[in-house]
Amino acid sequence: MKTQYTAYSILDLALVSEGHTLKQTFNNALELAQNAEAFGYTRYWLAEHHNAPNIGSSATSVLIGYVAEGTNTLHIGSGGIMLPNHSPLIIAEQFGTLASLYPNRIDLGLGRAPGTDRETAQAIRSDFMQAAHSFPNELEKIETYFSTNNASSKVRATVAEGVEVPIYILGSSTDSAHLAAKKGLPYAFASHFATTHLWEAIDIYRDEFKPSKDLEKPYVMAGINIIIAETDEEAERLSTSLIRMIVGIFTGKRDYVQPPTAMTDEFREMLQHPQIYQMLKYSFIGSKAKVKAQVKEFMEQTKADELIAVTNIYDVKDRIRSYELFAEIMKELN
Repeated sequence: MKTQYTAYSILDLALVSEGHTLKQTFNNALELAQNAEAFGYTRYWLAEHHNAPNIGSSATSVLIGYVAEGTNTLHIGSGGIMLPNHSPLIIAEQFGTLASLYPNRIDLGLGRAPGTDRETAQAIRSDFMQAAHSFPNELEKIETYFSTNNASSKVRATVAEGVEVPIYILGSSTDSAHLAAKKGLPYAFASHFATTHLWEAIDIYRDEFKPSKDLEKPYVMAGINIIIAETDEEAERLSTSLIRMIVGIFTGKRDYVQPPTAMTDEFREMLQHPQIYQMLKYSFIGSKAKVKAQVKEFMEQTKADELIAVTNIYDVKDRIRSYELFAEIMKELN
């Protein structure tokens, strides 16, 4: 008998589909979040990316505010803010403001990657590499700005002091697992694309975890790709848009999300390419029954406290339906 409740959430990139405007894209993100709220999801996170035509979540804090305004109970946050791109003071001010507008609903997930290519990272912040290496110190600055103990300092984020904004550490390797454990913070692993170090990172985090004022025991969140439709065949058809996206990443030919086409032998061959196969290892694609069995196995293996579903497909109606079916699965498994 399963005794642990596993929360379920959404990670969104505000994908820009072929033929869609940015306004449509942002409206689709809001529509998805509103449906997620109705389906019982815990949180809806937006990921910071730059210089990618198919990703609309560049101004992450602004989009979080837009989605929070159009929802009522769902936790809205960043999955994540790439902290080396930013001044910790500015992030504290932004999220302090958001949390004052939408109390007890704003999450601050932090990562250390640039969320873009090297040239763009340099354009965002010339000392990016130094900031990335200083990630633990930058994190401490964020915590300081949110603390009321900072009220007597010369440099303050006055709109953040004493405001409740939970911090989550994101990771795609083992480095952040050590940090999250040391700080006693929740840990979200990007296993929806960085699959190699999942097990090692989870073990490190749980073994080294030190309780904090924020968290008494480890809290593991794991990302998975989810595409569910009425039949296996339809889900496979929808997944062709994702396959094209992944191929575009590896070939440097990023484009808007393309409409799905029939699953062909050529697509199946692409899925067997070692890099693509590894990247999509934790991708559960098919009918509700098929995906339910896969998700159940993943939950039993990871014992994750929360699953974060990523559904990168073309049409918002298909995405919403997939997330609806995933919510049904999670309710049945819980």
